[in-house]
Amino acid sequence: MATSTPPAGPTNLGVAPNVGGLLCYLPCCIGFIFSIVVVIVEKQSRFVRFHAFQSLLLNGAVIVVWVGSMALRAALYFAGLGMVTILVTVAMWAVLVAGLVVLIMMMIKANNGEQFSLPVIGELASKWV
Repeated sequence: MATSTPPAGPTNLGVAPNVGGLLCYLPCCIGFIFSIVVVIVEKQSRFVRFHAFQSLLLNGAVIVVWVGSMALRAALYFAGLGMVTILVTVAMWAVLVAGLVVLIMMMIKANNGEQFSLPVIGELASKWV
């Protein structure tokens, strides 16, 4: 579900709301750290807070998948299932690339002022704002 109402009003961070939303989705740990700062500091812009919570949940899901796949790969390797380990590795990289694509898509949506809600994650983020 997308809300295309352009964000208005000031933020405690001193950036435009659409820029603040975009920064929450920066790949790697930059967006993750910025989202934590937004959750702690930002009190005025519900738009930026929504994107911060959604980014934290999305990054958290990717981290859980990454750690789980690492454990699965280690177990499969020690069990002597080399080909299955390779298939799990390929699947893990596919999930990570898909996560990066979602982050880029969300950066574009936030910069355009859309409050696009991801399934499940977006609903939780809306409740926490």
